[in-house]
Amino acid sequence: MGNKVILAIDDNPAILAVIRSILKDQYDVLISKSAPMAMNILKTERADLILLDIEMPGMSGFEFLHEIRKNPTCMKIPVLIVSSHAEDEFRKHAESCGAQGLVSKPIDAELLLQKISAALTSPVKSILADL
Repeated sequence: MGNKVILAIDDNPAILAVIRSILKDQYDVLISKSAPMAMNILKTERADLILLDIEMPGMSGFEFLHEIRKNPTCMKIPVLIVSSHAEDEFRKHAESCGAQGLVSKPIDAELLLQKISAALTSPVKSILADL
């Protein structure tokens, strides 16, 4: 069995470089600089987990999350929000939108790896079940 595939979505190339350097030894990492680009990647590539920035031009992370939770091929992919917003209210909103949790920026490598491991072993709750 090959490595798990993680799709990292962030409009900041420095953040993407940090994520890649943290994950490259344990995971295959796909990189996207925007939510629309990530949507295109998911049409042809399999992702076992998504790391998602929220504040991006064009389509926000929350809009992206809402879209993939409606897509049968993507709805069960665990999503961790990677954001400078670490407030409890923001985290609760992210989880209500279907995220498995939040990793705050600047990224703590050990915490990121722990949260990824936990998210990969926990079933994704469908937000559609509550509708």
